[in-house]
Amino acid sequence: MAEIFFRTLPFFAIIGLGYWAGRSRFFTEDATAYLTRFVFYFPLSAMIFGFAANLSFAEIFDPALILGYLSGTLAVYLLVTAVAWVRGLDMPTAAVEAQCAAIGNVGFLGLPMMAILFGPASAAPMMVVLSVDLVVFSSLIVILINTGRGQGQGSGMRLGTLKLVGLGLLKNPMILSICAGLAWSASAWPIPAPANDFLTILGGAATPGALFAIGASLASKSAERVQVSGWLSFAKLVLHPACVAAAVLWLIPAAPFSAAVAIAAASLPVAGNVYMLAQHYGVAPQRASAAILISTVLSIVTVPAVIAWVS
Repeated sequence: MAEIFFRTLPFFAIIGLGYWAGRSRFFTEDATAYLTRFVFYFPLSAMIFGFAANLSFAEIFDPALILGYLSGTLAVYLLVTAVAWVRGLDMPTAAVEAQCAAIGNVGFLGLPMMAILFGPASAAPMMVVLSVDLVVFSSLIVILINTGRGQGQGSGMRLGTLKLVGLGLLKNPMILSICAGLAWSASAWPIPAPANDFLTILGGAATPGALFAIGASLASKSAERVQVSGWLSFAKLVLHPACVAAAVLWLIPAAPFSAAVAIAAASLPVAGNVYMLAQHYGVAPQRASAAILISTVLSIVTVPAVIAWVS
């Protein structure tokens, strides 16, 4: 446990440095937004493409891992949704709370962390986790919010919602990078040395840039509605990895290494894009903001604990 903690500590130290920069206004909110945009579209895309280009479709298409991770994540999603409905919340708000409990910071924090802690072999299971999160759950929240607002009624509105979901997937650089990388891998062409150097140099900026951007963005987050956000943080940091563990270890057993990486990925704190979606639709953004802040702070202890357990 202590060894894993000290290996993850540099990641959280860079997040803390970013938080200081944002809190002290050395990095303004506009600067943070541009840094996040840069990392999202360029270094992170280069890193993902480089990972995917060295994998085959068969390595990523692991039915047991896909179904196991999907089942475990869906279980915590439904549990948090049920709790929200018992509390009398409407569908859009329940969808945001469920998203907080199910979607971790896989892109900005998980990919670089798992690559260092578990090695390059972690790329394939991490691509599975990222794909399930983006294709299934990032689409589901858009559908539920629009349906809950009455915008999913009628064939025209349903088609509009599906079009919105489809465009969102097509414009997501993570999805595009995975698909482009797999297409290159299928071609069996080696990546030319200058192109490989380009990807290595640009992708190298993903880890420090993403971690710094996470910290700087947390500086603008508030800890309002602590009771609710504490519950959502508990669901994300404890219940989500527990449900995924039950699924990939016993319900739909996956290969031990892939299962370990998936469980570790499930232990990550709430993803920043949940707040972006909540803010865009005007549905409980403060709640999502507080869940991101609280879960990220607590993950300094919980993530190493889960990784130590699966290791």
